[in-house]
Amino acid sequence: MFDLEMNPSRSSNVVGVATTNNRGFTPDELAEQCVKKIISISDTAPPAIKDQATAFGNSIEKVIARYMRQAISSDRTTVYNALNDAGNPEMANLIRRL
Repeated sequence: MFDLEMNPSRSSNVVGVATTNNRGFTPDELAEQCVKKIISISDTAPPAIKDQATAFGNSIEKVIARYMRQAISSDRTTVYNALNDAGNPEMANLIRRL
């Protein structure tokens, strides 16, 4: 049997809030938030480990942002094709130009 136990420290941020003003989040902003949820670095970790974890987090953040941009582009292609197939080529072209 498999047993998982999580005991976050009381000082760790379990819930957070992020907002934007008159826009959605960019892939870079979302990638940064994602990495903060995936990777945590202990305050008591040796400096070399902290440096390595920070470098890994920065690398992963770039990968996540790149794939998020690809997902956005792919979704726009899907929406473009759906609008075009539904007989709305003008609307489809507006989506394509975004």
